[in-house]
Amino acid sequence: MIQDFIQFEFLRYTFLTGVLIAIIAPLLGTFLVVRRLSLLADALSHVTLAGIAFSLFIEKQFFLPLNPLYGGMGFSVIGAVLIEKLRSVYKAYEEIGIPIILSGGVGLSVIFIALANGFNTDLFHYLFGSVSAVSEADFISILIITMIVLTLIIALYKELLTLSFDEEHAVVSGIRANIIHFVFIVLAALVIAASIRIVGVLLVSALMTLPVASAMRLAKSFKQLIFYSIVFAEVAVIFGIISGYYFNIPPGGTIVVIAVMILIIILSWKKVILLFKGADRR
Repeated sequence: MIQDFIQFEFLRYTFLTGVLIAIIAPLLGTFLVVRRLSLLADALSHVTLAGIAFSLFIEKQFFLPLNPLYGGMGFSVIGAVLIEKLRSVYKAYEEIGIPIILSGGVGLSVIFIALANGFNTDLFHYLFGSVSAVSEADFISILIITMIVLTLIIALYKELLTLSFDEEHAVVSGIRANIIHFVFIVLAALVIAASIRIVGVLLVSALMTLPVASAMRLAKSFKQLIFYSIVFAEVAVIFGIISGYYFNIPPGGTIVVIAVMILIIILSWKKVILLFKGADRR
């Protein structure tokens, strides 16, 4: 692959984009998992699919060039804002906004896919990822999103950490919870939309949760949780892209399968350690 990597520009963009996504996806995923909002990624990914299908519909019916990546980002951000709005409406049942937006995203996706003359190769790539779908413009967009996400997470790290573990204490401490929530959920929307090129709409939530689930079995602090999550995500993405390229299959599937294998290995290893510790005590 090294020779092809040097020869083909699209492979370089795909690889570099995958490396960036493997940083920001589990980074936000750690906060989502700790806050028990893992389903948020599923909801926003389906809304992103609606934006992609809408872009394809506009392009085919009205011959207007609209990059599906930007259409997906727009819909994803709108979905994030609506979820945050529903949290304030249903204060006693804040999580209900997630299935509402997920259902709406699925419904819009079906409508726009039908209006865009059904499934095609482009839509298949957005659903499951592709090693050849990342353009220079996409890479630059994802690089900008990565810089924004890292900057804001570093700047708001203490506030996000406090909100994740004790929201009441955060509010009493003077943290403007509503603004922090809004910024975080918009960042999550952008990351999910940016990840679709590599992982695909239907599998992006796995990249935000599986590495975190693996890291939780090893980490002894929240910073370690973030570090291990990124390491596991990088391993899954890099080997997933290579496998997808050689076997000519969508990289999203291989990335998720490798992430699942990492989780199984870590769970098995922890059980083996516990068995040996139990034997030593006897």
